[in-house]
Amino acid sequence: MIVELISVGTELLLGNIVNTNAAYLSERCADLGLSCFYQSVVGDNEERLMATIKTALERSDIVVLSGGLGPTEDDLTKEAAAKVMGRKLLMHEPSRRQIEGYFKQRKIELTENNWKQAMMPEEAIVVDNANGTAPGVIMEEEGKVMILLPGPPNELVPMFETGIIPYLSDKKSETIFSQTVKICGVGESKVETVIKDLIDGQSNPTIAPYAKNCEVHLRVTAKAKNEAEAKLLMNPVLKELEERFGQHIYTMDKDTSLEKAVADLLKERELNISTAESCTGGLLAGRLINVSGVSEVYQSGYITYSNKSKRKILGVKKSLLDKKGAVSKETAVAMARGTAAASKAKVAVAVTGIAGPEGGTGEKPVGLVYIACSVCGKTTVKKYQFRGNRAKIRETTVSSALILIRQCILEYDAERRK
Repeated sequence: MIVELISVGTELLLGNIVNTNAAYLSERCADLGLSCFYQSVVGDNEERLMATIKTALERSDIVVLSGGLGPTEDDLTKEAAAKVMGRKLLMHEPSRRQIEGYFKQRKIELTENNWKQAMMPEEAIVVDNANGTAPGVIMEEEGKVMILLPGPPNELVPMFETGIIPYLSDKKSETIFSQTVKICGVGESKVETVIKDLIDGQSNPTIAPYAKNCEVHLRVTAKAKNEAEAKLLMNPVLKELEERFGQHIYTMDKDTSLEKAVADLLKERELNISTAESCTGGLLAGRLINVSGVSEVYQSGYITYSNKSKRKILGVKKSLLDKKGAVSKETAVAMARGTAAASKAKVAVAVTGIAGPEGGTGEKPVGLVYIACSVCGKTTVKKYQFRGNRAKIRETTVSSALILIRQCILEYDAERRK
């Protein structure tokens, strides 16, 4: 089945807010096995909105609209959708009672325009909103489905998960099951080359590669009568990917991030970690600390941006800094070893580089980064040359540091078991 997404709101067109709803809905529809060929953003204009809806219904089976269900005059989604479907808006008493209770519980004055949200297209399926006052709406007409969702993500997401996914699942004649294989330490072009024969010969299941920052994700998707059969179809492909990429696969769980995989690895190996950062200024520590439960393994973090702080906190020698400079493999190694000594952590990682846009030279250009990782006394240092603006270079540096941490732990573990 083909699904089309329409995001409603002039604020989206003006760039006042980021359209996170479209990203979420796209991913969840893909998980459900729905093909999304088109997405649109339209402002708060009834004529243009109706034209967009009509076009979407002509080429898609399911049209999902988000936003424009509020109580104000410029909230026009429900009115436009009802006109396209040829349906009157009628007072929906359960929604009216829910809205009344919502305001009473919060001791907020209820104004007359709030009842606008209780007006529903006739013969529509009304979807309760447990987190706001705008109910969702489902309309069916001659094999076509239109779904209206509130704009705030904290309302849209739970409504889609609890109210819309079960509805859409019942519409499907077959199950489509996907699993994500996440790869790090291998470039996108290399991954594509390694699996080219699998992609060329694919039918069911299929493999779709997606490039991320320093990662490549492979979505493996199978169609079958039920999830169990789909998994059986996928297993040989997943095993083949494991054979080809080995330890470069850090997870097959779409909800596991690179930083969580690193934190889990530290826990499994009973290791703790400390970080020292110059050009990334704490971003690496922040990525790790985003992981729930990382306090079991995260020891301490140092932001040693200046040469003085590198000397005083990490014990980097002044003579080394004068001779090699702050951005050098020697300084990165000294920072990692100094971090391990200062924190008593078994794993220490240090980052130093030139994030730009200023500060680069012919010998040391913008984007030059050194990352050193010490695991139980063995230190590895790598040189990188990243491209992009300051934010991109810092973000890529953090991802590369996480990959190096993981690689060094796995190598240490392999040597220890010899």
